Amino acid sequence: MNKRHNIQSLDFDKQWMILTVDGQTVRLPIPETSQRLANASETERKIYQVSPSGYGIHWPTLDEDLSIDGLLRLSRSQSPRSPHPKSLSQEGEGL
Repeated sequence: MNKRHNIQSLDFDKQWMILTVDGQTVRLPIPETSQRLANASETERKIYQVSPSGYGIHWPTLDEDLSIDGLLRLSRSQSPRSPHPKSLSQEGEGL
């Protein structure tokens, strides 16, 4: 089976989702990503499963599924308003 995406890490910082996929780190505002995640506790957000194919992420306790393609599209639409963490690290600020 070919993997659609290689998800290296997923983390949360207050109201931000920080996802590293295919060697690229994106930072997404949780309220614009998923209302279920926005309403979830920190503990609930950390209980997730990455699909073996790399297609998406599933939060079983929240009954939420997000596709990586959708998250990457959202990150591209957000980029003018919120700096990409990779851009910050290139400027020496990092995360």
